[in-house]
Amino acid sequence: MLKHRGTGIGTLALGLTLSLTACTSDDSGKKASGPTSTTHTVKTAMGDVKVKNAPKRVVVLDTAELDSAVTLGVTPVGATRAGAEDAFLSYLPKSATKDITEVGEITAPNLEKIAGLKPDLILSSKVRDGQRYKQLSAIAPTVLTETTGYPWKQNFLVHADALGKKARAKTVIKKYEARAAAVTKALGGKAKAARTDVNVVRFVEGADIRIYGERNYIGTILADVGVGRPAITDKAKDGFSYDVSPEQIDKADADVIFTSTYGSPGKAKVTQTTTSGLWKNLKAVKDGKVFQVDDELWIQGIGYTAANQILTELQSDLTR
Repeated sequence: MLKHRGTGIGTLALGLTLSLTACTSDDSGKKASGPTSTTHTVKTAMGDVKVKNAPKRVVVLDTAELDSAVTLGVTPVGATRAGAEDAFLSYLPKSATKDITEVGEITAPNLEKIAGLKPDLILSSKVRDGQRYKQLSAIAPTVLTETTGYPWKQNFLVHADALGKKARAKTVIKKYEARAAAVTKALGGKAKAARTDVNVVRFVEGADIRIYGERNYIGTILADVGVGRPAITDKAKDGFSYDVSPEQIDKADADVIFTSTYGSPGKAKVTQTTTSGLWKNLKAVKDGKVFQVDDELWIQGIGYTAANQILTELQSDLTR
């Protein structure tokens, strides 16, 4: 049986993040080359890019960049949304997103809308917008990381550099690392945590069911806590996911399973899968250790604000 739980933007982890952004001073991230310098150079996937020391009108074109900006106390003037969602990331506080202008879906940003916002910085990744880099750069300095997901921690540092928030980023990282260590301790320490095998299963509209491997966002958080991962994760393609049909769901067995859904549950075959005999015979199902989590938070957020909330949920569920 799936256990439902809302993300709740009033969680302790989010509160810590918001208080952090409220009380930490801004910084340019680099020493100015001279007393009158107002720009600094950021190393990006497309080469060196000069940006303002403290950009004020930022447009973000993916969820990771949105999480990074909010985590660092920056409210973008524009942002894309995920195709299956009607609004911006729901785990973020409404106060941080209510004034953001939507500029299209992640896969098809509206360049005219972006230009109309007169940004002084655009954040995205090469895998998302490399083909649009020339057009975006003509609008404003554009900082692209190579890809998204697995290298989210390195990407966060690039975002912080571009936003002039490097000092604040260091504090964010230290707090997250301390929180992850506290969760491991709450689970009984490293050895005990490693003895609990955890799988993350994502039901995706129009695609096979994904059993997540270790080279992705949620995989890194599980690794930071130190929980075990079933052998099936070693078979994940490029370390990302091992995809199965409902008739192969027995391969997802673990001590604990977290499930999320992207798109329509019916089209993602949630009911078809979770009412089957194969599903009901899974160890995690029999033990009452299956937890349904928010897809935006666990899979799409890809940043430190999301990660801190995930840590809170992990501790709560794994200590039941």
